Amino acid sequence: MSIPTVESHTRISRFGMVNAFLVQEDDGLTLIDTAIGGSSKAILAQAADLGAPIVRILLTHAHTDHIGSLDALADELPDAEVMISARDAILLAGDKSLQPGESGKLRGGYPGAKTKPTRTLEGGETIGSLEVIATPGHTPGHLAFLDTRDRTLYCGDVFTTLFGVYTTARANPLFPLPTWATWNRELELNSAIELRTHEPTALAPGHGPVNIDALEQMDDAIAKSAEIAKKK
Repeated sequence: MSIPTVESHTRISRFGMVNAFLVQEDDGLTLIDTAIGGSSKAILAQAADLGAPIVRILLTHAHTDHIGSLDALADELPDAEVMISARDAILLAGDKSLQPGESGKLRGGYPGAKTKPTRTLEGGETIGSLEVIATPGHTPGHLAFLDTRDRTLYCGDVFTTLFGVYTTARANPLFPLPTWATWNRELELNSAIELRTHEPTALAPGHGPVNIDALEQMDDAIAKSAEIAKKK
């Protein structure tokens, strides 16, 4: 379990591959994603080391590697808010049916959770210091979060940085799993382009290390994804 710290956040990584982040706010800590099952003790221990309570849990999406420790954490943190998009809240509840206007096949694992969100989110809202950005594609209701203080972008699975910066609209040959779990690659590419317009200073993904000054790498990842899309 590796726990490097950058600016106002702490990365908690399982096996160097699956991340959760603790973001410091005036009223306590915001946890972004809960990693895979069995991660709750490490997350709670890191919060204790930081000397602040976890007051809210934000979920980028409802895949198993992002909600895996949600129920365990909710049991330990009964007063913490739990927030996810309205669309992925349906998936979190165990309903994997497509909604009106959607097509294709949902991919990746959606185990659901007994924990119900206390609130659902939409793009454009602000939670503490974090701006909510709607980024559909990897899942129908995927969200990203931009810290308005240091412009760290918690991008979930729109980008990955393990073995290079890629969008999940195009498979990284060394780490293809997130792309295999992407529902709609065209929407995913559009979401990657949208995130680039926010000019983040750091890219904090669900998979891979936090990447500082990644704008050129984001541009390259988007361009390569667009080339793949044109060939189809």
